[in-house]
Amino acid sequence: MPKNATRGGGGRCSPLRPLRIRGTSPSAATCRRLLVEHAVPDHIRRHSAQVARVARQVGDAIRRRGDRIDVGLVEAAALLHDIAKAPCIESRLDHAAEGGRVLRELGLPAVAEIVERHVHLGPWDPRGPATEAEVVNYADKRVLYEEVVSLEVRFRDLITRYGRGRLEFEERIRRNWATMEAVEVKLFRALPIGPADLGAGPAPRGGARP
Repeated sequence: MPKNATRGGGGRCSPLRPLRIRGTSPSAATCRRLLVEHAVPDHIRRHSAQVARVARQVGDAIRRRGDRIDVGLVEAAALLHDIAKAPCIESRLDHAAEGGRVLRELGLPAVAEIVERHVHLGPWDPRGPATEAEVVNYADKRVLYEEVVSLEVRFRDLITRYGRGRLEFEERIRRNWATMEAVEVKLFRALPIGPADLGAGPAPRGGARP
C-alpha cells in the first residue's frame, strides 16, 4: 500500500490529505491518483475505467440532446464508484455507502452522493431530466468485469452469483433489473445512439475479473 494511504479498522478506508478541487468534481487524472493511493486493485480500476467510458458516452449524448448534465461529474463518479470495494469484500460493509463516506471525507460530496447510489439508484423520476446518478448507475450495470454487455447479461450474471438459492436476493436483483430497464428507456429517449452502440470503442487493457 502506498505510504500516504492508510486504513482504519473493520475494512474502513481512511481519508488522505485534503484535495484542492475547483468545481464539483476532480479531474480524471486526480481520480486515477486517488484509486492508486487507496490501493484499489488493478482489475477494479480497469472495470471502473470501462464504466467511466460508457458513462461518458451516454452523458455526452444526453448533453448534446440539450439536457443539463455535468459530464465531468459523471466521469469522476464512474471512475471512483468502487473505491471502497476491495476492503468491503472482506469486511462485508456496503461498498457503495463506504465509498460515499471516503469521498465525503476527501471533500467530494457531489461525487459521494452518486457513488452511494451506484448499486441501488433509489428514488428517481422517469419523466424528469436525466441525472448524473442515473447515468453512472446504468453504466455500471452495462459492464460485466471489463466487458460492455446488455442489461440482461449483466443481471443474469448477478442472479447466478448472488441470487442462487436465495429467493430474497434474487427478487431484489430482479426489481433492480426492472428499474434499470426503465432508466435505459429514459436515458436513450431521443438520442442518436442506442444501448447497443455502447459496446463500440476500445476497452481498457487487462483480463482479470473484479
